[in-house]
Amino acid sequence: MNAAPLLAYINKYISLTEDETELLLSKIVYRKYLKNQYIVQQGDVCRHEGFITSGCTKMFYIDANGQEHIVMFSIEDWWVSDMGSFITQTPADYHIQCIENTELIQFSYETIEGLYLEIPKLERFFRKIVERSIVAFQKRIVRNFSLSAKERYLVFKKNYPNIEQRIPQYMIASYLGITKEFLSKIKSQLILEQ
Repeated sequence: MNAAPLLAYINKYISLTEDETELLLSKIVYRKYLKNQYIVQQGDVCRHEGFITSGCTKMFYIDANGQEHIVMFSIEDWWVSDMGSFITQTPADYHIQCIENTELIQFSYETIEGLYLEIPKLERFFRKIVERSIVAFQKRIVRNFSLSAKERYLVFKKNYPNIEQRIPQYMIASYLGITKEFLSKIKSQLILEQ
C-alpha cells in the first residue's frame, strides 16, 4: 500500500521534515477490509483513526426499532472513525461498515498520542481534521432542518460527486432521511427539469 496520498493530505495543513516523515511512516498500519466488513461496531470502543486509500464506508446507527440511519459516507482521502469514541476511548455510538473492499492507513489512539509528543505539529494537523469534521456535522444538521429533501439530495451530489454509482440508492435515501421511493421521485423530477 502507498502512503503518498496520506502524506499529500497532511502537507495541505503542515510541513513535515524528512525525519518527521520517516517517523510517521514507521507508525503506519495498513489494513484491508472486505465489502460489508465492520471497521467498528456500535458499543465497541473505536481504537483506530483511519485514512482511506481506496474504498468506501458508511457510518450509521441502529435505532431502538432496528432502523438504520446513515450519517456519513467516507471515500478515498477521507478520514474514518467514530470520533467521539476514539477521542474518549468509550463505546462507539456508530457502526462503520465497508460498502466496498476498503484499504486504510490506520493509527491507534496510543500511536497518535505518542506522535503528538514526538511531532507536536501533528497535534495541530489532527485538530484541524476534528474542526473540519465538526463544521461538516453542524452544516449537515442545519441542512436536515432547513432544506427540502430535493435540496438535500442536490447538496449530497455536490459534496459526494460521482459516488452515486458506488452506493445503493436505499443507502443514499437513508443518508437523506427519506425512502428510496421518494429519492427515485426526486431524481425523476430533476431529469424532467433539465
